[in-house]
Amino acid sequence: MYSRMFVHGFTAALTVALTLAGGQAYAAPDSGDQLLAARVVTYDASASAEFRAAVDRGAAIWNESVDAVELRPAATGQRANIRILADNGWPRALTTSLGNGTVYIGREAVNEGYDTVRISAHELGHILGLPDRKPGPCTSLMSGSSAGVSCTNPYPNTAEKSEVEGNFGAALTRPASAPRTLEIVD
Repeated sequence: MYSRMFVHGFTAALTVALTLAGGQAYAAPDSGDQLLAARVVTYDASASAEFRAAVDRGAAIWNESVDAVELRPAATGQRANIRILADNGWPRALTTSLGNGTVYIGREAVNEGYDTVRISAHELGHILGLPDRKPGPCTSLMSGSSAGVSCTNPYPNTAEKSEVEGNFGAALTRPASAPRTLEIVD
């Protein structure tokens, strides 16, 4: 933190000094800029039983849909942000904080005919900060069961994608790198 304050203070002082000396200072483009990195949220689907492929597909759909967060399977021995379990109840997500919690892929909804990939993507949407939006059309992933059993759309709509991007946008950080350089233009 102190080095960042020093760099910013030094840069400001240098800019003023060079401006007074007759030159004008401009921030040069940072040729080493790296793309902003997505926040990685890990999940453990080892207890998702017969829904494992649907859970992985639901996570992949979110990864295809948003840039600010990436869902990845937890490595062996790694503590996951999200635990995914199969049970005989209704599907649900219990969030502890943004990007953290437990998802239950309930067989009750599957037995009624609801699509497993849509269920998985919907419940992961809760972990990513989205509420239920009931009643809602099939085009809204977060409309959940209110769209009916014939709805198999597992993709978030534009508003849902935007909300997740906003939820995780603050989690994006620029990798620590050398400060930007100044070019003097006379």
